Amino acid sequence: MAININLNVMMAKRRIGLTELSDKVGISPANLSILKNNKARAIRFSTLDAICKALNCQPGDILEFVDDETADSQK
Repeated sequence: MAININLNVMMAKRRIGLTELSDKVGISPANLSILKNNKARAIRFSTLDAICKALNCQPGDILEFVDDETADSQK
């Protein structure tokens, strides 16, 4: 997939755990874990908005575009 979710990096920078962020954002720890582990296939803008507010960051701090062709050539 060409979009990576770097939520785990942002959480580490902000020193916030999964349970605490889950409480602040209002989604289950299981769903947040799917995002954190880059297993999600989609994210709602309302969820992204809540995460950005809770972590005081921009969407670009969490979402990263990686060209599939470039990633394949680096393997």
